[in-house]
Amino acid sequence: MSPTQVLSLLLALAAALNITFTTGLLARRSGAGLHKAILTGADAAGSSPGIYFAAVAAYK
Repeated sequence: MSPTQVLSLLLALAAALNITFTTGLLARRSGAGLHKAILTGADAAGSSPGIYFAAVAAYK
């Protein structure tokens, strides 16, 4: 892998982690139970890298 690809992968991972924590905290603060907030954050973590990689693929 080239350095650009590695950095792109790390950026996607960092963005997914930030989105996960933010979504989980927002769900928890809005009254969802702990298990529901964790599942909501995990769902966001699963979908956000896909959106990021689709955007990168469309750009190239």
